[in-house]
Amino acid sequence: MATVLLIEDELALGMIVRDSLEVRGFTVQYATDGAEGLALFQEQKPDIVVADVMMPTMDGFSLAETIRQTDADIPIMFLTARSQTADVVKGFELGGNDYLKKPFSLDELIVRINALLKRRQLPRPAEQTPPSLLAIGRYQFDPPKQKLILDGREDFLSHREAELLRRLYEQRNQVLERSAVLQELWGDDSFFNGRSLDVFITRLRRYLKDDPQVQIVNIRGIGYKLIV
Repeated sequence: MATVLLIEDELALGMIVRDSLEVRGFTVQYATDGAEGLALFQEQKPDIVVADVMMPTMDGFSLAETIRQTDADIPIMFLTARSQTADVVKGFELGGNDYLKKPFSLDELIVRINALLKRRQLPRPAEQTPPSLLAIGRYQFDPPKQKLILDGREDFLSHREAELLRRLYEQRNQVLERSAVLQELWGDDSFFNGRSLDVFITRLRRYLKDDPQVQIVNIRGIGYKLIV
């Protein structure tokens, strides 16, 4: 069974979640703050990280950002009472895969954990070995390092921005279906996640604005097309 790294500073809640996961067969590594959680991540190499956002020593967002520097694939789920749009978008930007608002149902938490683990096991086109630098008009895109290069200038992308741009590149001059990318990067194609996707598309357009030959076109009701 999968190993879950659970990081939650509310001890009572953490113990309840840990016990519930263990009853269902998961192996659980439990930490009560971000720094302890990062140390466990580096030592134990879990299959999924479930972390509170507001924690002492190192918050959940900083933890996710640090993890993504060395591991682009492990699923990360945030648990938090904060549900403002800016907080949710920031969590996804920093590499989070799911966001569960407190208070939550333990059954829902387990369903979401299983869904994230299942998606990680599916083969993805990204696992094909790409060239180290991809040409997007005048830009060079380095997916592993998550950066765009133009005339010596480097723009560093968030994990989710880089993943979205890579998918657009792989489908360049073709339509990237909105529902498919939402399922792959956000976990479902709900209205709220759709709005988050729109924000990321706007950001990518800003990154690419210095080459007018490169466009990300909205195909209404279907998805997006990267024209190069």
